[in-house]
Amino acid sequence: MFLSFSSYAHGQVRRYVPGEVIVKLKNKTGVSGQSFLGKATSQKGLRVRGAFKRMGIYHFAIKENQKVEDAVEEMKADPDVEYAEPNYIFSKATVGNVTQSFSVLEVSAMASASSEYYMATGAPIQVTNTWASIVHNSVPIVAVIDTGLNMNHPVFSTTDAVWQNPGEIPGNGIDDDGNGFVDDVNGWNFITNSGVMLDDDGHGTHVSGIILGVTQDIYTPPYPSAKMRIMPLKFLDGEGYGKTSDAIKAIYYAVNNGATVLNNSWGGNSYSAALHEAISYTYDAGAIFVAAAGNNGANNDSSPMYPASFAVPNIISVAATTDTDALAYFSNYGHSSVHLASPGVFILSTLPSGYGSMSGTSMATPFVSGLAALMKTERPNLLGYQAKQLIMGNTDSISGLNSKVVSEGRMDVYNTIQATKLANISGSQPPYKYTNADRNLSSSIAASGCGVVSKMISKGQGGPGGGSTPESWSIFILLALLALPIIVYNALRQKNPKDKRQHERFKINSEVKVKVGDRELIGSISTISLGGVQLNTNAMLESGGIVSMVIRSPDGAEQIAIEGRVVWSEAQKAYGVQFAQTSQAIHERIATWTKSLVKAS
Repeated sequence: MFLSFSSYAHGQVRRYVPGEVIVKLKNKTGVSGQSFLGKATSQKGLRVRGAFKRMGIYHFAIKENQKVEDAVEEMKADPDVEYAEPNYIFSKATVGNVTQSFSVLEVSAMASASSEYYMATGAPIQVTNTWASIVHNSVPIVAVIDTGLNMNHPVFSTTDAVWQNPGEIPGNGIDDDGNGFVDDVNGWNFITNSGVMLDDDGHGTHVSGIILGVTQDIYTPPYPSAKMRIMPLKFLDGEGYGKTSDAIKAIYYAVNNGATVLNNSWGGNSYSAALHEAISYTYDAGAIFVAAAGNNGANNDSSPMYPASFAVPNIISVAATTDTDALAYFSNYGHSSVHLASPGVFILSTLPSGYGSMSGTSMATPFVSGLAALMKTERPNLLGYQAKQLIMGNTDSISGLNSKVVSEGRMDVYNTIQATKLANISGSQPPYKYTNADRNLSSSIAASGCGVVSKMISKGQGGPGGGSTPESWSIFILLALLALPIIVYNALRQKNPKDKRQHERFKINSEVKVKVGDRELIGSISTISLGGVQLNTNAMLESGGIVSMVIRSPDGAEQIAIEGRVVWSEAQKAYGVQFAQTSQAIHERIATWTKSLVKAS
């Protein structure tokens, strides 16, 4: 099961909530929320539905009979507005229904008969043999942003696994801790605006059981006391629909109330700048954000799935595999955008009425969240991007995942925990600055600090095909459909987080050649960075051609050659060229070239 943006709601085409918009104000002197609200209500006829004041983001109901598209364009034209967008709808997209269901007694009997067997999955992810080695230095909180939780299920009620707000007194009708939520004793329901997170779907309870089951036995009573806590945050109703605004509220609530791991078994292909910014907030807080890659059997490199495809350094995008480590037929993938795989087929976990088996990247994601919780138990100061590197760097290599996920591997709990015990943990992390231009993988490249190439001339002709980026250093060129700018970038930011967003630029005067079929583009690089270089040309490239690029060193003594094929990005409405199988030597040569260069302003 996987929760996604849907084009259908109650039989009608509905990509977003009718009559609602989300608006972000520009961060500039003289613009305050109060002054803008006055203008918005008196002049534009808007009504406030919610606010994230610290971020300058507001949720409005628009004028009656006004189209959402018109309201968004009107708000975008306001000089005080940074961005405006619809309030997108989320929905649940299932991979079948519950395939098998069992009572608590039935599962207990099965577990007793196979005490050495990890019942959640048959994949060899090494869960049970890890538990004895865990040193419990903290009790991490995992926010499950989903459909709710049946807290009365014995797996949760007898283990003390559900988070309890230490600052809230149950049932007194008072916001005791002053966090803006009355009687949020165990979490919050953002649909009913209450502290009752009833799981009227079952998805959230199943996901929560998988997370807890990575950290302890959930099949054989009496169940051990939990060493982590589940924070249930409900934003999808019983029919499987929810709003971007509610998802954002849940994310902020999770971070502000102590969650260090956020499980997100949902997503979709509609970009939301407000959602992107909310996830950036989790990175700043040092949290781990785990997201499902999606169930469309599609390549997220070319068709992004959000939030998994946001280029925020703490996001771990998860594909689904079978018990035999084959990529699940339904699972999305992406050699530069999906980070690893974990089991997601016929996963046995808790349901509101007992247990059951379900499939999807929704089920694969919580295995990684459970692993992240174990890591935080061992190393409480572990930051989100550090956890991501450790998880990706200690997967089991799976041949069927070659060119399918960044790590080309399936998660391994034991290997990751042993590496976590020995890891040198830094108390700081590289800065990440959210930008609204970072709409998907290709636009995130453009924002990541590439240099500029100018003075291009062309000879001959050329044109696209398919390609994929490698696990380590890879280069991607985006050709905008009109001006056709070419952007080359280096993507081993998974293994060097300090290069994730910004790279120093250096002045350089070097020849560059780009060959497309029998057309050769020749120009000069004016700046270069470890992130890559950028070229601008008006040469028209046709679909289907091979592209070769040669960059000569500043002294003319060396050159780098790379080859790839042109691809079309439907999401970006642009051609791109993807260069595969580039080596780390390319990055090392560029680093050598820049040592003696002068920094560009």
